[in-house]
Amino acid sequence: MDEADPQLRKFQKELSAGTVSLALLAVLANAGEPLYGYLIAKQLERIGGGVLSGKQSALYPVLRNLEGAALLESFVEPSVAGPPRRYYRITEAGRQTLQRWAQAWRATRDSVDSVLSGVQP
Repeated sequence: MDEADPQLRKFQKELSAGTVSLALLAVLANAGEPLYGYLIAKQLERIGGGVLSGKQSALYPVLRNLEGAALLESFVEPSVAGPPRRYYRITEAGRQTLQRWAQAWRATRDSVDSVLSGVQP
């Protein structure tokens, strides 16, 4: 079992790298209002059952990449309880990209599920 754990962690990391951007766009699209990093992380944890949760700091590079691609926009607001907070919201281009990525995700998921159908849990 010890040999399987590092392989499982590697596999989960590779899966996560491809799905976090999709999940972030979906969280922000469904939020209805701008969210800051901590709230985004909490939404991922709550909705995703912990599967997509991880270190909150790991979300920020992905958020910056999505913003750099004009899929998100952000603004900073002061906070009475601490440092200023950067809020993120999805752009129209982000919504369109989310639709395409969700379609690609579902096609991939369905294909993999078909292949795995003979594998016993």
